Amino acid sequence: MPRGHVLVLDDERAILTTLQKALSLEGYTVDVAGGVAVAEEKLAKRSYDIALFDVSLPDGDGVELLQRVRAAGSDLPVLMMSGHATIDAAVRATRLGAIDFLEKPLSTDRLLLVLENTLRLVRAEAEAKALRTQTGQVGELIGESRAMLELREQIARAAKATATVFVTGERGTGKELVARAIHGASKRARGPLEKMNCAAVPSELIESEMFGHEAGAFTGATKQRRGKFERASGGTLFLDEVGDMPLAMQAKLLRVLQEREIERVGGHETIKVDVRVVAATNRDIEAACREGQFRPDLYDRLNVLPLSLPPLRARREDVPLLARHFLALATQANDRPGMALTDGAMRMLVAYSFPGNVRELRNIIERLVILTPDDTIDEGDVKVCLGGQQAAMKGGLFRPGVPFRVLSEEAERTILEEALGHHGGQMAATARGLGLERSHLYKKCKALGLRGDKGEAEEAE
Repeated sequence: MPRGHVLVLDDERAILTTLQKALSLEGYTVDVAGGVAVAEEKLAKRSYDIALFDVSLPDGDGVELLQRVRAAGSDLPVLMMSGHATIDAAVRATRLGAIDFLEKPLSTDRLLLVLENTLRLVRAEAEAKALRTQTGQVGELIGESRAMLELREQIARAAKATATVFVTGERGTGKELVARAIHGASKRARGPLEKMNCAAVPSELIESEMFGHEAGAFTGATKQRRGKFERASGGTLFLDEVGDMPLAMQAKLLRVLQEREIERVGGHETIKVDVRVVAATNRDIEAACREGQFRPDLYDRLNVLPLSLPPLRARREDVPLLARHFLALATQANDRPGMALTDGAMRMLVAYSFPGNVRELRNIIERLVILTPDDTIDEGDVKVCLGGQQAAMKGGLFRPGVPFRVLSEEAERTILEEALGHHGGQMAATARGLGLERSHLYKKCKALGLRGDKGEAEEAE
C-alpha cells in the first residue's frame, strides 16, 4: 500500500531507475522526471506528498523550480540533491523551505530515513494545525464518571483491533475526539488521520472529495487530485455525519469497504487502499434504514465495533472538570486571567441539561468569560447566560427549544434517581417498586449513567 507519492527530478537515468526501484520496494508510489519542464508538467497535473529535486539540470535549475513552486503557494515538501552544489545553492534552497540537502552519491538508507521523518513531520503539523483551529473542542477525553471510564476502556480495545468502528451519539458529545483517540492508540498512529464531514460536502463533489479525480474529469478539475481514501492510506479515515451521505455514494462506499480499492473520478486505474474507517453520526441509523434513507448493508459493514457516546446530562459529575478545563482555555484565549466560577455557578451548570452537550458547555463558558465584567462568575451570571432556562426547568418539564427525547430522558433520570434513593440503592428492590424487569432497569440506568449503591451480588446475600 502506498506510503506516499514521490516525484524524483534528475537528469541521470541510472539514478532515476535506482531511486524508483528502491522507493517502490519500500511502498512509495514514484513518478520520475528527467528535466525541469517534465517536472513542472507533472506538478501541474497531480499532487505529491514529497519531491526530490536535483540542483543542476540541462533545462534549468532545481532551486529555481523550488522557488516557482513556493511562489505558486504550494507547501510541497522538497528535498534537494546534488553532487557538486555550492554552499550558496544550499543556503538558497534552505531559505526557500527545502527540508534537507542530500549529497550524491545518495545513501539509500539515509534517503529512506529522511523521507519517513519528513512525511511524519508534515502529517503531525497538519494535525496540530487542525487541533489549533478547534481549541477547546479537540483535546483529551475529560471525565472520571463511570460512563467515561467505560468509554476509555472501549476505545483502548477498539484501538488494538483493525475493524471498522461506528460511533454514535448526540451532537456535541465528542465523536471526533473518539476517532482521534482510537487512531492515536492504534498501530496506525504514525500514518495519517484524515477527516471528512459527509454533511458539509455538496452532493455533486462528495465522490471527488472521497476518491479523488483525474485532470479534466469535470469542469474545474485542472489537475489530478487524490481523495481522502488515498491520503489516509496507511492510517485512519474519519467519516463524520455518515448518516447524511447520499444514497448513491453509500453504494460506492460499501464497495470500497468490501474490495479495499478505489477509482478516481474520470479515471480507470484501480488503486488499492489500506485504510481503517471510523464512522460517526448523531442520527438514528436503524430508523433511517427502515425509512429507506440509509443502506442496511452499509450499516452492517460500518457497525462492526459500535461505540455509543453518553450525553453530558448522563455524566453530570464530569461537568466541573470540563467547566474548569474550558475556563482555562477561554481565559487564555480572551486575555481574562484569574477568572473563577463560584460554587453556586458550578451547581447551576451541573443542574443544566445541556442539549448541545460538551460543545454547548464550552460555548457557555466562553460566553461567560467574555460577558462577565468581574473576575468572578457567580450564579446570577450563569442564569443570565442560560436565558432563564433554569427557572423554566424548575417550574415544569417542558422547556422551549429542547427536544422531546432530552426532556423525557431528564424525567426518567429524576424518577430513577429518587427511586434508587428511596430503596437505598438496591437495584432489585427498585425494579420491584417500579414494576420493571430488573434487566430493563439495569439497561435504563446504564444508558442514563446511573448505578445503585449495592450491586447484584450484595443484594443476594
